[in-house]
Amino acid sequence: MNKTELIDHIAQQADISKAAAGRALEAAIDGVRATLKKGGTVTLVGFGTFAVGKRTARTGRNPRTGDAIKIKAAKVPKFRPGKALKDALN
Repeated sequence: MNKTELIDHIAQQADISKAAAGRALEAAIDGVRATLKKGGTVTLVGFGTFAVGKRTARTGRNPRTGDAIKIKAAKVPKFRPGKALKDALN
């Protein structure tokens, strides 16, 4: 499912226009993004938790030349599925 199909699904299930569903989806994504940018977590009970993880600096290898390169530390988004989502899949 891509973003357009998700918007269509939201519009049909919530009985709203596709434009309103698109705005609602964008608002939800922006809310998650803003919270993660501040270092917080977003928990949707029954679905899962979005959080920020930290990746430490490390040494890697350039696949073309084989030379060692330094990879900077980074913050990465993580998702941990909730119990209800796991149960729905099994």
